Amino acid sequence: MSEVIKVENLSKKFTIGHQEKERYTALRDVMARKAKKIFTFPFSRKNEKTVYRKEDFWALQDISFSVEKGDRVGIIGRNGAGKSTLLKILSRITEPTAGKITLRGRVASLLEVGTGFHPELSGRENIFLNGAILGMSRVEIRKKFDEIVAFAEVEKFLDTPVKRYSSGMYVRLAFSVAAHLEPEIMIVDEVLAVGDAQFQQKCLGKMEDVSKNDGRTVLFVSHNMGAITALCQKGVLLSRGKVERSGPIDEVVANYLKSQQLSAGLSLLSRTDRSGTGTSRFSEIYFCDSEGHRVEQLLSGQTCELRFRYEGTGRFSKPQIKFTIYNRTGQPVTHFDSNLQSPFPPLPGSGEFACRFPKLPLSAGYFNINVVLVNDGVVIDYVISAFTFTVLPGNFFGTGRNVGGVEDVCLYEQDWHFID
Repeated sequence: MSEVIKVENLSKKFTIGHQEKERYTALRDVMARKAKKIFTFPFSRKNEKTVYRKEDFWALQDISFSVEKGDRVGIIGRNGAGKSTLLKILSRITEPTAGKITLRGRVASLLEVGTGFHPELSGRENIFLNGAILGMSRVEIRKKFDEIVAFAEVEKFLDTPVKRYSSGMYVRLAFSVAAHLEPEIMIVDEVLAVGDAQFQQKCLGKMEDVSKNDGRTVLFVSHNMGAITALCQKGVLLSRGKVERSGPIDEVVANYLKSQQLSAGLSLLSRTDRSGTGTSRFSEIYFCDSEGHRVEQLLSGQTCELRFRYEGTGRFSKPQIKFTIYNRTGQPVTHFDSNLQSPFPPLPGSGEFACRFPKLPLSAGYFNINVVLVNDGVVIDYVISAFTFTVLPGNFFGTGRNVGGVEDVCLYEQDWHFID
């Protein structure tokens, strides 16, 4: 088999600026400062000067790998590892700082919602526009047109400007266009997560089909390790802009999950792979039993609390905390949101949240948590794999028998009866 992608010593540098005076300035702070200047004499004001510092940030450093025709390659890594930057360079959206890329064949990319679409044009017009960009004739595009529309399921909105589409409709049409217009290389980023679960499965099936039957090459980025292992044969693990491991997908995913466990064991305050304004940050996450004592070992069905300690400054006007529990393969198991029941009142910038489980709804297995702290719609702190824990078989259903056999899933109260 011949190489269709060859990456040699690829590097990408960005220049980022830092404001030395303060990390974050709210609109109210700017308005207050302006008002204060109006009522202050010029000679009483201090000559304040904000100092800006520039820093070179290497998103990718000396990356090398090759992909053969028909390969389905999963590119994985933590947020900030350089996955999206790599795909943008491969898609020729941005130029590398150093290194060389060889591409043999037409490339179709699905990187962000709306990428490659003109918002003022209709869905129909954008199909022909994308086909023309790929070098296809109008006759070739017409042959594929009905298949594209049928797969995307947007027949009613074909003549509507795509700027009026929902993000889900955007993704449906964009993926359908990328999959059906016969590119030799198909590049898909995490954008598929915008679609519903049924459409995601449909897309994974289509990518596998075009690879196996048509011999096309697929590069796929996802945090869902279940989807990655189901679709891909090979993997590339990126860490801090470098290739940490490449090879068979099972080995690469196992290496990634192991590194996730090690990261989750670090002190939360020492974690740098987080996003948000940073005015407050999670400092500790732990479980307590029904009496408020810390516990390291949990049982299915146990009464317990998951507590989130955070540290920072200021106050939260509309605080909100959300977390998602994932199983060992990175598939989401369940999600919790403090705003779904009774929103919190204004709270200080440091404190502790607690989520109580009357019966821990998890079967035996290994789980990890992504958590986000929000204030009035603004992300304050977001950490992936912030906390890991293990659940042992327990008497969830109150039958005296511990639940076992099915691991890494949610459990629900059930009422079975026979209808004659």
